[in-house]
Amino acid sequence: MGTPRLTREEAQPAADAYRASGWNQSAAALSLGICRSTLQNQLRAATEFGMLLDCPAAMPGFRVKRVSSGPKGIYVTQGPEPGEPFQIREGHVVKGVSAFVDPDGNIRGQWIKTREGILDPLAVADRLKEAFEGYKPAAKPKRPPARPAESLLTVVPCADWHIGMFAWQKEASENWDLKIAEEKIGDGIADTVARSPSCAVAVMLGGGDLLHSDNKTNRTNASGAPLDVDGRWPKLLETACRLKVRAIDAALERHDRVEVRELPGNHDEHSAVAVAYFLKAWYRNEPRVMVDTDPSLFWWRRFGKVMLGATHGHTVKIGQMPQIMAHRRAEDWGQTRFRYIHGFHLHHLAKTMSEGGGCITEIHQAPIPQDAWHFGSGFLSGRSMQSITYHHDLGEVSRVRVAILDA
Repeated sequence: MGTPRLTREEAQPAADAYRASGWNQSAAALSLGICRSTLQNQLRAATEFGMLLDCPAAMPGFRVKRVSSGPKGIYVTQGPEPGEPFQIREGHVVKGVSAFVDPDGNIRGQWIKTREGILDPLAVADRLKEAFEGYKPAAKPKRPPARPAESLLTVVPCADWHIGMFAWQKEASENWDLKIAEEKIGDGIADTVARSPSCAVAVMLGGGDLLHSDNKTNRTNASGAPLDVDGRWPKLLETACRLKVRAIDAALERHDRVEVRELPGNHDEHSAVAVAYFLKAWYRNEPRVMVDTDPSLFWWRRFGKVMLGATHGHTVKIGQMPQIMAHRRAEDWGQTRFRYIHGFHLHHLAKTMSEGGGCITEIHQAPIPQDAWHFGSGFLSGRSMQSITYHHDLGEVSRVRVAILDA
């Protein structure tokens, strides 16, 4: 960084001392108690302000650029003082830079263009720290359940919660906002986990679209489609994280170990990464919680003779997932007997492939109602939350379903 420009007030003592010393720099520096190089820097500023001329000083807001002599006396050329250093506005990124150059190619001026930036996950993490300032993280590990079944693993899909989605009853048959979402989804996930069998491992599988909006523009990232949103974006993020903590804490009461994965969806491709890192920091003192911060669109998990996979569903259709599993996890495919793929995104229940094809694929319902656009488009779906329990040698052995509203 360059040396900060001096103000008129800061340059005036150097000019006065220099005049009083009979234009002797060493004497002037000695009288001010500063070194000669510091005095010279101050005198350069004083020269630009016209303080060393035998004529009026530079006008306010201007600096002396050039002094020349002519038949009618001294000519002083002045120019505007430089402005403040350019600072990019908060939330903006540089879009482009234009430059004005002279015939020799020297830059004479620049124009910096900015635009509203994409959310930085690290900046989101900082916002989360502020949002949760009043909360006390778990400093002591929770006591595990008495006798969890080592042969069982439970998957709890936490997908399509669309925290922040707003619906008005007159448009969409039901009211929905942040407060209602936190109550209904929080109670639903607590009930689902409490009714699940106590297992060695529980996977709290974030299937994508945890938040309805991924930034404060309240539009989808890919298409820019407008979204009906209740509240400011940081408020959505805070509510979503609080719900995830409630869900994981409930799982710790029932299961020995808890694995957490947040798959990105088309509504939260950036927020999902930030939430994952937040949860990793939140449970840093809890050895029974493992937060997977893998940012990819696919989740794979092998448990004995059971192979599991999942994706949100906005980039790959659920029917394509078995061949992706067979190709990318060929060794696991060959060594397992029961294979299951979980998909989301469509909000309605559907099974597209049976065990006859070597892998059962399933799309899960969402717990939320429809917004005005989906309701007006005639979409139909039930609403529920559930958990699926697998035996490492027998495949799926039980399922808990909490119905919020059946179709």
